[in-house]
This record gives sequence, structure tokens and C-alpha cells, in this order.
Amino acid sequence: MLLKDKVLLVTGGSKGIGRGIAVAAARHGAKIGINFAGDEASAQSAVEEIKAAGGQAFALRGDVSKPESATAFVAAAVEAYGRLDVFVNNAGICPFHGFLDMPVETVDRTIAVNLNGAYYMCQAAANQMVKQGKGANGFAGSIVAVSSISALVGGEYQTHYTPTKAGVLSLMQSTAIALGKHGIRCNAVLPGTILTDINKDDLADLKKREYMEARIPLGRLGQPEDLAGPVIFLASDELAGYVTGASLLVDGGMFVNLQ
Repeated sequence: MLLKDKVLLVTGGSKGIGRGIAVAAARHGAKIGINFAGDEASAQSAVEEIKAAGGQAFALRGDVSKPESATAFVAAAVEAYGRLDVFVNNAGICPFHGFLDMPVETVDRTIAVNLNGAYYMCQAAANQMVKQGKGANGFAGSIVAVSSISALVGGEYQTHYTPTKAGVLSLMQSTAIALGKHGIRCNAVLPGTILTDINKDDLADLKKREYMEARIPLGRLGQPEDLAGPVIFLASDELAGYVTGASLLVDGGMFVNLQ
């Protein structure tokens, strides 16, 4: 129960990595709020899964690229639970496309969701944490952003995506400095290839999937639940109280496998 009675919000929480984090955090005692973009059925099933595990949860639809969605999400948490302790920025998109004919609309939308959305959401969360002030342990909150291994390496069909994930990593480094004096820790997790909706079409190519698996020392692609433990560790003041501005690769060893 590492997050007992903590209030945790996660963007993109109805599916994939966000849902895995939300469910695991609830099992560790957190009260959950999830943001989702459009799939009402998935959002409600996530809420039901959390409640079935004995947790509390609500879901709020919102486009993270709009600043008002961030303030509304944080306000909903305060209304439901009275405060905000942990914020997980997870929402992201990656419509695979070649570089030379990349549509302007695709570039703009990817930046708006992945980078601008992270900025607005983390800013709104931080303002609430600062307003609440530090607790008896000297902490006011924890922010964890889901960046990507793509912040460190390139991708032929991800020229619009990789810069946004590098930006999210940089955002956590800078906010760690800006918010440290307020008792707020800011860290990033960098997933490798995780089986989610974002890459299911790309990995439908059996040859590509086998190639990706062969590059991973642990011998398998990641599952959304593989991110839950690292995020809960970073969210926990007890375990990670002196960790801020850090980045944690969660990739089965893919990044270091250059041979």
C-alpha cells in the first residue's frame, strides 16, 4: 500500500499504459481519476476495474491539448477527493508516417497532444500541489511523465513523435528544478516497445515484431503493466523521496543492446 490515501490522476487512463498504472495504483491504496479522449466504454470499464479491486475512481473526458482540460481535470479531483498528490502524464499519440510527405496537420496534432498537453497538465497539477503546501514529510506532491525510449533514439516513421518525447523528458528535468523548492518531485519513465493501441498496427507485421523481440535482452515486448511498478516507485515519497529530475528506462534492455 505504497500510495495509501493518495489522490492520483493519470491522463490517457482508459487504455494501455495509463490504465495499467491506474489499476495498480488503486491496488496500492490510491484514489484515482482518469482522463480520456473519446472512448467512453473503455473509460467506464477502467473505472469498474478499479472499483472491483476495492478502489475509488472517476473518469473525465478531455482533450489534453486544450489548457482548459487540464484545469478541469485537476478541479474534478479536488471536488471528488479534496486534494491532488500524484500526477501521471501519460496521454500521447503516434500516427506513423514518413518524413518527406508528413502532413502538417499530423505534426501539429502530435505536438499539441504529446508536448503541449503535457505542459498544460503538469502545470495545472503543480499549481494545485503548491496551493496545498507541503505535508509533514516535507513533500507537496509527485509528477511522473511517460516519455519514451524515443526520447533517446530516432525512428524513421516517428520524426514528429520523437521530438515530443524528448521534450517531455526535458520538461521533467526543468520542472524538477522549478518545483523542488515547493516539495514537488518530477521524474520521467521511458518505456521501450510496449504492446498498446498506439503500435498495434505497426507490430501486426510479424517480421517486424520478431525483429523487435530479438533486440530485447529479456526476450519479449513490454506490457502496460510493466510500467506500473516503476511509476508507483517514483510516486512514492517513502521509496523515492530523494529522486527528482530522473529518467528511468523501462525497455527490457533494448536501449543498451547495440550488438
